[in-house]
Amino acid sequence: MTRTLFIGLDGATYTVLDQLTSEGAEGVTMPFMREVMRRGRRSVLRSTPHPLTPPAWVSLVTGRSPGQHGVYDFVRFEDRGDEVFFTLYDARDIRKETIWSIASRNKRTLTSLNFPMMAPVSPVNGSLVPGFVSWKHLKMNVTPPELYGRLKNIEGFNARELAWDFERESLIGEMMTQAELESWVSGHMPREEQWFNIARTLLEEDSPDLFAVMFDGTDKLQHQVWHVLDPRRLAGGLSEDDRRLRDMTLGYFRTLDGYIRRLVEMAGPDAQVFFASDHGFTGSDYIFRVNRFLEEKGYLAWRPSDGSEADKRRDAANFANLQWTNTTAYCPTPSSNGIVIRTAKKAGDPGVPPGDYYRFRQRLMDDLMSIEHPEGGRPFIRDILLREEAFPGAARDMAPDLTLVLDDYGFVSVKNKAPFLERRPVVCGTHHPDGVFMAYGPGVAQGEGAPIAIMDVAAVLLYSLGVPIPEDFEAQLPDDLFTREHLRANAVRMGEPTRPVSEIGVPVGEMSDHDKSKILDQLRALGYLED
Repeated sequence: MTRTLFIGLDGATYTVLDQLTSEGAEGVTMPFMREVMRRGRRSVLRSTPHPLTPPAWVSLVTGRSPGQHGVYDFVRFEDRGDEVFFTLYDARDIRKETIWSIASRNKRTLTSLNFPMMAPVSPVNGSLVPGFVSWKHLKMNVTPPELYGRLKNIEGFNARELAWDFERESLIGEMMTQAELESWVSGHMPREEQWFNIARTLLEEDSPDLFAVMFDGTDKLQHQVWHVLDPRRLAGGLSEDDRRLRDMTLGYFRTLDGYIRRLVEMAGPDAQVFFASDHGFTGSDYIFRVNRFLEEKGYLAWRPSDGSEADKRRDAANFANLQWTNTTAYCPTPSSNGIVIRTAKKAGDPGVPPGDYYRFRQRLMDDLMSIEHPEGGRPFIRDILLREEAFPGAARDMAPDLTLVLDDYGFVSVKNKAPFLERRPVVCGTHHPDGVFMAYGPGVAQGEGAPIAIMDVAAVLLYSLGVPIPEDFEAQLPDDLFTREHLRANAVRMGEPTRPVSEIGVPVGEMSDHDKSKILDQLRALGYLED
């Protein structure tokens, strides 16, 4: 049976990869990925309707859209009328079976490393180390339990470097100094080395049927140093500081290329190798403070502050400083790009009367689309996604009522600051709906393929493993990914439906409130949350 190797590259985009795999004055930064592109298959990957890390990676590992699997953001909310509460999404919120579970019950061995939203963990037929876990809590969130002992025996293992270092990556605000930017780049290199060392060890010692690892420094670096990566912004030359920052960033990608080469070589010449990102990347030039706009239009009210420490702590929770009795629509987080319309549960409750919902929503959309782009000639908001259209499924009601697609694909801001729309002093890296998908190895067709949906990667991996694709998958196997000869010799098989998550196994491990607060600090550092 063919071994399947999957390498996730968080936020990878052809905008950057194409320049790093091409000849130029700086040379070829990623020579191995250049060979992958030349000898394999590449396609544009269409991310989830809102291209964000949690819903996108969960779609990839479940073969389902967010309206089916139920994960939309880093945090979820509960409206209790006079207050709104939030908590972090985790694996227990995923409503559909993952490919790790499907492969396991089909007697395939596997290793899964660093994929987000996988903690607390459920048992698999192999090893799983989730991403998005603080180092102090990592030991309690691996499976099997004895795996952590094996990790500690790997030469150079350092849990602080492996997991998110919430102390180092603390709240940084909207801008970084040059020293902070350089520290940001250099700080991610040891972390990728930790994941590579674990990947190399488990691939060699366990030789699983499915080996999957995700490197996420690509995303984190691009958020902060997009101004030295985007080829469209390099024509005018770079300052000495920016040249040094770019050289450091290219060093990261060069090292990552070496890690990828080594893993592919270890997998062997008969392995089918697949690469995918959860979304692409682009540059955002403008700040849109959506809650400030909603206030000016009368949809939202801020709660007066008394200056106390309790008030200051409340104000740091994104939306806890809203006056809920006078708020009918608000955006909870920058990462959501979503607007929640508060609907009254009964007469006299705060919110919009149910009978007025559609009329209210249309007025709100008209107000949003009336915002003119500062450069003129078009609306600032590119599109507004309706919940029922963008996120159909049993989990639809968990989605925001409206999801905004800005002209430059940027994340919104939820800060109470005027003006509600202004140009950024420095371009900021932001998510783009078009990511990357590449395939390499025996049976894979060469050249440019048609675009694929992110959830289709789940069907690709199961097919490569020789596992029937569940009949209730939304994911489909791309028609042109494999050669005709390979498809004739390895017919596509449809199998039994996925199993209810209640039958898969009870997740183990837990996260303390302290660790949750540290994760929230990290999300603020990356711009997904704001003070």
